[in-house]
Amino acid sequence: MMRQIVFDTETTGLKTEDGNRIIELGCVELIDRRLTGNNLHLYFNPQRDSEPDALKVHGLTTDFLSQYPTFDQQIQQIIEYIKGAEMIAHNAPFDIGFLNHEFALAGYPSIHQYVPKFLDTLVLAKELIPGVKRLSLDALCARFEIDNSHRELHGALLDSELLADVYIAMTRQQFGLSLEMHENNEKKADIVRQLDAATVNALPIIYANEEELSAHQAYVEALEKASGGTTLWTPSQHG
Repeated sequence: MMRQIVFDTETTGLKTEDGNRIIELGCVELIDRRLTGNNLHLYFNPQRDSEPDALKVHGLTTDFLSQYPTFDQQIQQIIEYIKGAEMIAHNAPFDIGFLNHEFALAGYPSIHQYVPKFLDTLVLAKELIPGVKRLSLDALCARFEIDNSHRELHGALLDSELLADVYIAMTRQQFGLSLEMHENNEKKADIVRQLDAATVNALPIIYANEEELSAHQAYVEALEKASGGTTLWTPSQHG
């Protein structure tokens, strides 16, 4: 089973060194590349105002966020949800940097202690679509015909849901054949399992008659003669 978490964060600003904090986390779960609906969506009280430019992007006011717990009060829930999964984000270093900052402030080790692998869909897009400059989430939604008309402001859960669709679309060709083969093999295995012992034992055994045995012996002798007596079944070759 392959478990992946597509995630996004919203923050009070662009740099942790300026004291900025995470204010929203959205996570979407994929099991074997299929959406499960087991999502995680949390808001956090950053105990500070958002920078004006950041507020224009996400629209989450200080007053709205003040009703929610702080990040450290919800960190255990986050760890339990993400633990052991591959995590996927667009421009992942930004989100990972902020998460590590929050983990450190809460007295926890790096998020890499809980997550074995991260995948950056921005890097993936550059590899799959070389030469294209605009690789934002909106641009990728347009390219892969994913409806994002309801995305007026950035929201961590909405952006994660859109990114999950983009990721599946981007990698469909890469994974399609292996998934199809896997499904075909499963169907074949089901057919085999349906042949119970009684069915197998009931299959008739047909023995060769004397004419068929004689024809086979003549064919074997002709092969031995043509090969100079070096065939694998010639007794003299095996002592």
